[in-house]
Amino acid sequence: MSNIIIRKIGKEDIATARRLFLILQEVFEVKEPSVADEMHLTRLLTDERFICFVVTANDKVLGGLTAYELPMYHTAYSECYIYDVGVHANYQRMGIGKQLIAALKEYCRTHNIKTMFVEAQEADGHAIEFYRSTGADEERVVHFNYDCE
Repeated sequence: MSNIIIRKIGKEDIATARRLFLILQEVFEVKEPSVADEMHLTRLLTDERFICFVVTANDKVLGGLTAYELPMYHTAYSECYIYDVGVHANYQRMGIGKQLIAALKEYCRTHNIKTMFVEAQEADGHAIEFYRSTGADEERVVHFNYDCE
């Protein structure tokens, strides 16, 4: 697909972020999609540790990714946790997701972020297949969640 633009978005891109976040929820089949209010989005998009890339073609949002920079306590570099990568169903399997990973990897190279990592649920075969196809090293881990409410 031509005319694809991948760019990091910031506080001036609230409308674009809103469209992206709704697409991500659609891709992940969220039953009742919602997006936070403008004040929260501004705070989020202003936070340098929140990394958000969007993919557009002809000013239409096709997908994107969100990630978080995690500063390390034992060294001066950071790691990056990829939270979501999603491309609208009409544009999947065109290499856009791989381009997003490559864009984030380049961002990390230039911002003293040494490692990127992501989780995929074992039952999500599509996600596992995708991440394997991007050249990542795979590890088996046990993930624990704490409910803080």
